[in-house]
Amino acid sequence: MNYYSFHIGDYASHTRHLTLFEDLAYRRLLDLYYLHERPLNECSTTVARLINMRENESEIAMILREFFELIPGVGYVNRRADAEIARFHGKVESASRAGKASAERRGNKRSTDVQRMFNDRSTDVQPTNNQEPITNISITDVIDKRRVPRFDAVRHLTEQGVDEQIARDWLTLRKTKKAAATETAIKGVHREACKANLTLQEALAICCQRGWAGFKAEWMNQQTAQPPRHPTRDDERAYANARLTGRIPVGTTIEQFMAGKTQAQGNLIEGDFHVA
Repeated sequence: MNYYSFHIGDYASHTRHLTLFEDLAYRRLLDLYYLHERPLNECSTTVARLINMRENESEIAMILREFFELIPGVGYVNRRADAEIARFHGKVESASRAGKASAERRGNKRSTDVQRMFNDRSTDVQPTNNQEPITNISITDVIDKRRVPRFDAVRHLTEQGVDEQIARDWLTLRKTKKAAATETAIKGVHREACKANLTLQEALAICCQRGWAGFKAEWMNQQTAQPPRHPTRDDERAYANARLTGRIPVGTTIEQFMAGKTQAQGNLIEGDFHVA
């Protein structure tokens, strides 16, 4: 035991007559008894050494005779301490049984839930042409479906020959743009990288440098090397102003305006069109 109840009043009423060293010896003997949960050695000299009071063997012998009972072949026992130790182990065993019972109830509940799910799925199966229901779904199959491993994008990319730091940088970039890093998305980037005669690592490095969550081969052929972007409010205001002032031909879309292209032949110079 690493802990035992110490009743101050009870102890004081039985030890007021002890000297300072006798009181110290008794406390140390109790600590030794509770710690090892077994009788003390029959030899008072050995006991004095165990509690580091070699110079006080006479006091220790007196305490052993007064507060302990010598059983030949067993050692010095203390009936009060034995009762406390037995009570302690009874509480431990009771708590252990309660814990096991609680765990068993939880286990039975989980088994019942899985069985109920299995029964529900079995009754929902439609009969086949021969009117025999398909009920070959096992509980193990239901449990296994709950344990589908998560896709490890970093591991997948490194297995494809991509440097781990580049992989993590690109995945962080996709996360900021709220784009999931699925296996399908990675395959799409790899396919476009091959079209542009690039390795997957080279394509992802370019994505990190230019802030692209994805990759298209045609982006590499554009003069700006940038993917199409959505119109901003400034673009929309500039587009509306150009239409009102007649600086762009009728029918020009905002995308054409942003890219500097018109349906008619012309060129865009600093946001304005002039006829070629």
